[in-house]
Parts: sequence; structure tokens; C-alpha cells
Amino acid sequence: MSKQVSSPEGPLTIVRNISFTVTRGESIALVGPSGAGKSTLLALLAGLDLPSSGEVVLAGEILGALDEDGRARLRAERVGFVFQSFHLLPSLTARENVMLPLELSGRDDARAAADNMLERVGLAARARHYPRQLSGGEQQRVALARASVGHPTVLFADEPTGNLDTATGERIAQLLFELNRGSDTTLVLVTHEAALAARCGRVLSMEAGALLTDVAGSDAASHA
Repeated sequence: MSKQVSSPEGPLTIVRNISFTVTRGESIALVGPSGAGKSTLLALLAGLDLPSSGEVVLAGEILGALDEDGRARLRAERVGFVFQSFHLLPSLTARENVMLPLELSGRDDARAAADNMLERVGLAARARHYPRQLSGGEQQRVALARASVGHPTVLFADEPTGNLDTATGERIAQLLFELNRGSDTTLVLVTHEAALAARCGRVLSMEAGALLTDVAGSDAASHA
């Protein structure tokens, strides 16, 4: 698939002729320099944007064959997101932020499920705190709990440790891989951190919108 956008200089190709398959439960890192197209590719894989050519199949659905509501419904049911900037709602407590996607999907066990997930990420005691009362690492753990509470088929993470100190980033990384292994959730993450990328089963390296390499990470190699 490819993605082109308009620019003052003419059409600009951000993602160029990329093709690969991800199997259930894999962990994949997208790496490359700034401007390589990693975040755009992540958005295409998640159905937040559509390719100019080619197609994306997510959980058995061709994203281009769905309308905007259909893609939104698929994301709500099968996809979780973790971003560098957390994206928590400031007017909601940690518990309420985690409950939100379950409430939107009509789940009647939202509170119990949210409390269970907050306990898994070590924040049971902070459930009633608002984002402004939490550290950056705590906010990211809430964001991770919210992304994972619905047991998504795929978890997309865009620089999930980028705004965190080393120790806190390591805690978030551990949680990501625990969820990947324990829930059989496919993990696709964008990162500039070589050590984090190497812990994934596969590392996809991008440059100028193209996929340069697709290799096993050190974690996959260690289990081969």
C-alpha cells in the first residue's frame, strides 16, 4: 500500500509500496528516522487514515470497504491505542478514563473491569485521582489500562515511552509485553529506542516512506 498527500511542491508520498502480514499475538516495532512515515503507517494500519492505493486488512476486515462509522466500530471492538502524550480526559478520574471505552460499547461491568485493569498496572490506589494529580508515568499506565481493558485484538503504541524517564519507560515496556503475551494481543509499536524495538518479535525499519528491512528482534531470536 501507499499513501500520498498534496503539498505546495506537488504530490508527496509518505508511505511507499509497503506490504507485510502480522499474525495474532506478534509484537512488531516500526523504527526509522523522524519523517520516515512510521506514524502515518501506524494510522493506516489502525484505520485512522486510508491508503491512496492498496488495502489494509484488520481482524479480517478490509478497512477501505468500511465507511467511517464501520471503521470506528471495528476500532472500538478490536483495537487499543497508546500515545506518547497520554490523551486522558482531564475531567475524568483514572477509573472513569479506563471505564470510558467499555461504557461507550454498552458493557455493564465497566467499573469492575476498569478496577481490575488498574490493579494490573499497579494503580488501584490511584483510581479516584484525576490526570493532573498523577505523574507522567502514572498517566501513561492509565492510558495503557484504558487501551487494554477491552482485550483488543491489536494494540497500537506510538512512542509509548517517549515522554518518560528511563525507569518509568521500562515499567511501561514491561506492561506492554505482559499484555502482549498474557492476552495474546498483537502489539505494533513505533519507537526510536533501539532496546525497546529489539524486545519485539520483529523489527520493521523504514526510511523515506519505504520498508527497508523486516527482521526478527532479539526477543524472537532468543526464543528460536
